[in-house]
Amino acid sequence: MNLALLGFATIAAFITLIMTKRLSAIVALIAIPIIAGLLVPGRPDLGGMIVEGILQVAPIALLLSFAILFFGIMMDAGLFDPLVRRILHLVGNDPLRIAIGTAALSALVSVDGDGTTTALIVITALLPVYRSIGMNPLILATLLGSTNAIMNFVPWGGPAARAAAALKIDLLSDLFLPLLPAMAAGLLAAFGLAWWFGVTERRRLGWQPAQMQHGAAVEHETPPERRPHLFWPNLLLTLALMAAMFTGIASLPVLMMGAFAIAVTLNYPSLQVQRERINAHANNVVMVALLIFAAGSLTGIMEGTGMLDAMAQALVRGIPDAMGPYLAPVTAVLSLPITFLMSNDAYYFGIVPVLAEAATNFGIPPEAIGRASMMGQPIHQLSPLLAPVYLACGLLGVEVADVQRFALKYAALISLVLTLGAILTGAIPLAVS
Repeated sequence: MNLALLGFATIAAFITLIMTKRLSAIVALIAIPIIAGLLVPGRPDLGGMIVEGILQVAPIALLLSFAILFFGIMMDAGLFDPLVRRILHLVGNDPLRIAIGTAALSALVSVDGDGTTTALIVITALLPVYRSIGMNPLILATLLGSTNAIMNFVPWGGPAARAAAALKIDLLSDLFLPLLPAMAAGLLAAFGLAWWFGVTERRRLGWQPAQMQHGAAVEHETPPERRPHLFWPNLLLTLALMAAMFTGIASLPVLMMGAFAIAVTLNYPSLQVQRERINAHANNVVMVALLIFAAGSLTGIMEGTGMLDAMAQALVRGIPDAMGPYLAPVTAVLSLPITFLMSNDAYYFGIVPVLAEAATNFGIPPEAIGRASMMGQPIHQLSPLLAPVYLACGLLGVEVADVQRFALKYAALISLVLTLGAILTGAIPLAVS
């Protein structure tokens, strides 16, 4: 059997089944490649291939599992509460300050890499302010999605983790660090967009500086798991973790595991309360870990049977020689529409490995394709396949279609700024010689 044809059929079946919701992503990642592997002549050792693939992605699964727990503990303890209160006090009733405050709060809270948590915190805090002065809630949705997408480039964010798992590259050095200048450019564009929104809302609402009032915040109940007296120790622990990650004094999974152990003991010494806090985040941990291990199963079989290499060779033969050296920026541009129409699982585990394997034939390293594949994330934030979109729209009381019509052009602009920034700083090579 033609390995390339079998490989493309495997990917097509995987994408179709999860897009039509016939199978969950986890089941599809496991079952489809096993079925395909059984069709490969020569009775390949599928078990060995699966184990090999899982071993390669195990560090990523460890990192994400303990990152979810660590940042979950920080959220539970209220690390971001003073920041939220301060921003709400500063923005007052000025549309310009509110728009910029929305971008700032969204970017800072998004550091945990969880779009759902970010949406809950930002919308709960700021929607009453928007309503009190009559600002357009679609602005809140747009700024929230754009800044969250950029901050999700962090090593424990979904896109970066999936790209690293699919391509078996290092999260920190191969993906995240080279993208920092592009992220800065994207955040600058997001804050510029917030400024423009604020100016237009000032004009529409007829707001004048003489109307400025501070402290537009709405008081919320304090959950029992909050630990406000431990704010400074929690902040120092988080900053120390970030510094340790960037200096590379230990591997990322080890650092995150250690930070979690300190955080949960510091904030919740009682073993019963520790179990409650871990249980509160256990669902997210299990789902992410299973997804990464299942992805290792797919890539292990696709590589071990030779299907991935055969697919790449077939793709290379179909790419004009003149276009091959530009495959990295082409991938970046294609990521805009593809990530809107596909789930991250289907895209990163089904499409990106094939593009990366093909790119190696033109001298483009896999990590360059991995970075390029992330450029469409601001567009992906508006995908109808993304659960946080429905959560955010439900909290805002608006229709998903209205948010998409309003925000899509701005998300595309942010994606193009990210791409241009990555190209200018060398994170994405414009062409290889």
